[in-house]
Amino acid sequence: MELTLTVGLVIAALALVAEYMDSTLGMGYGTTLTPILLLMGYEPLQIVPAILVSELITGLLAGFTHHYVGNVDFRPKTMNVVTIFRSIKLMGARESFVKGVPLALRVALLIGACSIVGSVAAIFVALSIPKFYLNLYIGVLILVIGFVIILTLKKEFRFSWKRTMALALVASFNKGMSGGGYGPVVTGGQILAGVQEKNAVAITSLAEALTCAVGISGYFILQKTLDLQLAPFLVAGAIISVPFSALTVREINLRHMRLIIGISTIVLGVMALVKLFMG
Repeated sequence: MELTLTVGLVIAALALVAEYMDSTLGMGYGTTLTPILLLMGYEPLQIVPAILVSELITGLLAGFTHHYVGNVDFRPKTMNVVTIFRSIKLMGARESFVKGVPLALRVALLIGACSIVGSVAAIFVALSIPKFYLNLYIGVLILVIGFVIILTLKKEFRFSWKRTMALALVASFNKGMSGGGYGPVVTGGQILAGVQEKNAVAITSLAEALTCAVGISGYFILQKTLDLQLAPFLVAGAIISVPFSALTVREINLRHMRLIIGISTIVLGVMALVKLFMG
């Protein structure tokens, strides 16, 4: 499809809506935009790298904005990079601060680190696995997580580093394979791993940016050249929504937020499966 200014503005508007949902609920950007852009006539190798670039930029911005408005605390008491990364190794530590590094930042960095394994593996697997089974796997996984969240609304989970790491690996694999399926797994998975809802959304934004950086690097190494003509329009639309998303999260009741995240996860899972079997 020819990328005219009119088409570009439509794509920017779609990115604005998708990013508002993503930065507010921690999911929905790639999962929503990828099928829409496919229906508009763009190829997967035009779509996925452009989405990764836009989410790298907006993820970093969203993480900062969530921190700024008080939804999460990412600010370390030390600026020593070595100390910050060494704190990730303390897997059993659940304290708010370890070596001056807040728990939310450690979780985000751990998820981002897991993305190196998940994203790189996904790029190689994407060349061999049948697309039907990939989409079936992602749809079922998202659906199951959504139902578990709804069925455990009143349950408080004890924080678990192991569950967080496992879900991060799965989510980054999804992201590298299809450009979507990351947010529902990471956000919903964090809640099931014991992370508070507002923190989970903010952590997902920051971690997703790190995951996208790895994904972009992988595609660049393997493809040498990338078609990023969609990226400027995606970035322009998505950036506008970020401050509104952070303010929305700040005002939402935690119990209501878990319910909304659970329902949204189920809806995205159903949409993925319907598209798979009906499309």
